[in-house]
Amino acid sequence: MSAASEHRVVTERFGELVSGTTDWDAPAPVEGWVARDVVRHLVEWLPPFLETGAGIALAKGPSCDEDPVAAWRSHAAAVQALLDDPATSTREFSHPRAGNAPLADAINQFYTTDVFLHTWDLARATGQDETLDPEKCAMLVAGMEPYDELLRSSGQYGPRVEVPDDADPQTRLIAFIGRDPR
Repeated sequence: MSAASEHRVVTERFGELVSGTTDWDAPAPVEGWVARDVVRHLVEWLPPFLETGAGIALAKGPSCDEDPVAAWRSHAAAVQALLDDPATSTREFSHPRAGNAPLADAINQFYTTDVFLHTWDLARATGQDETLDPEKCAMLVAGMEPYDELLRSSGQYGPRVEVPDDADPQTRLIAFIGRDPR
């Protein structure tokens, strides 16, 4: 699946959860966060990442404080437009900590994956369907496990939560990133 297609699928699912949220102050699985903070995180970290790594300035949308639904929709549409632009395939992403990669690949690896992971957080916070694509969960956890120490040292993941060896892929992934799937 292309980076643009992957982004479309992942952000549409996340967008359904955003639209279905009725309590933006509901506690989220990330310590100290509420549902609104999950959206805020995704809307706010990517623009400086793209600016630093590719010289791209995403249009600033509505504030998550004022309207998290509109903030998400605006942001997701801006990223999708970037991925749908044929010129994106020739752009290079270069970041001191993330290395060099084609721009679409960098967005897919860092951002779209982050949206996928935080889909569970928003669903859990808001009492919506937490089901994630099991094949993608299995692929992600298999790809992340060899980098366990590096990922934990980044501060982006909490301590791994122990689950049974025969746990399903989603449970293993959620536990790997430091969330208690129970």
